[in-house]
Amino acid sequence: MTYLYSFGLLFGGLFVVNFIFSYQGKHIEPQFWSTLKFQLLMLPFFLMANLSIGYGVKYGLKSSGNLSFTLVAAKCLEILISLIMGYLFLKEFPNWKNWVGLVIIVIGLFLVKQK
Repeated sequence: MTYLYSFGLLFGGLFVVNFIFSYQGKHIEPQFWSTLKFQLLMLPFFLMANLSIGYGVKYGLKSSGNLSFTLVAAKCLEILISLIMGYLFLKEFPNWKNWVGLVIIVIGLFLVKQK
C-alpha cells in the first residue's frame, strides 16, 4: 500500500512542478518582473509539490528499502511527466527515441531492484 502512496504523491508533486514550468515557458513573458510575479504567485503550489515529493520519497524508501531505486523510479516518472507536458503544451508527440530511452530507464529500474 505504501507503494501506491509513494507513486501518488510523487506523481502529483512532479506533475505540479512540471506543469508550472511548462506553463511559464509557454505563456509568461520572459521579462524579469512578469516572471518574478508569476513565481511569487506559484510559491504555495511549489510548497505543496515539494511536500508531496518529499513524502513520496519517504514512503518509497519505506516500502522498497532502497533509496537508489526510489530516486531512479522518481526520475523515470518525471521523464514520463515531461513527455506528457510536451504533448499538452506544445503538441509534441514523443518519437521512437523517447520511448526507447524510457524503456532503457525502466529496464535499469528492474536491474536495480534485483538482489
